[in-house]
Amino acid sequence: MELPEELVKLAEERIAPYDTEGLVIGAGNESGDIMIVGEAPGEKEAVEGKPFIGRAGKELDKQLEYLGLTREDVYITSAVRSRPYKWVKTNKKGTGGKRKANRKPNQKEILAHAPILDYQIAKMNPRLIIALGSVAYERLTGRKDKMTKIVGSTIETPVKKLIETDGKDYNYTEKSYTIIPLYHPAAVFYNPVIKDEIYQALDRVKDHLMK
Repeated sequence: MELPEELVKLAEERIAPYDTEGLVIGAGNESGDIMIVGEAPGEKEAVEGKPFIGRAGKELDKQLEYLGLTREDVYITSAVRSRPYKWVKTNKKGTGGKRKANRKPNQKEILAHAPILDYQIAKMNPRLIIALGSVAYERLTGRKDKMTKIVGSTIETPVKKLIETDGKDYNYTEKSYTIIPLYHPAAVFYNPVIKDEIYQALDRVKDHLMK
């Protein structure tokens, strides 16, 4: 999805003070009905400029296939477009004893890229938004519900939007959107016992898509 140059420039300026790298706009079918919103790019995504192409991306592809979808059917984007990282110690030779590791984005980083997501939602006007994980869900709804309580639920709600593109305060869209929260695809790597719950939630997404 092509973005206005001034919007990209503003996002780059606002994210500059933070430990992030790369810029991933999104990819997929911007004329389709389904938008998928993730958290933030990882290392591979930041380098190649494409969303969900690492290990979590392969898991997402499996889930899309289960739903009878491909990447060409959906538009994939995220709350933050640059990879948030932190320095951690490593014993690997040639690294100087430290490496960059992924981390959860903070609210200031989410705010820095909020205008991009606002623009994409307004332009695409998706029939369904799938929020992958709590960061995406909270960015969209402003709610802090536990994912274990809401995963797979169909929620009709306005979404958060900046009052002014270069401002700091949010309000909500006049329009309501259908949002289904799912676990982030990477969650199953750290907590394999939720696999059954993931596919139960995907079954609920299937039911919604068939309506």
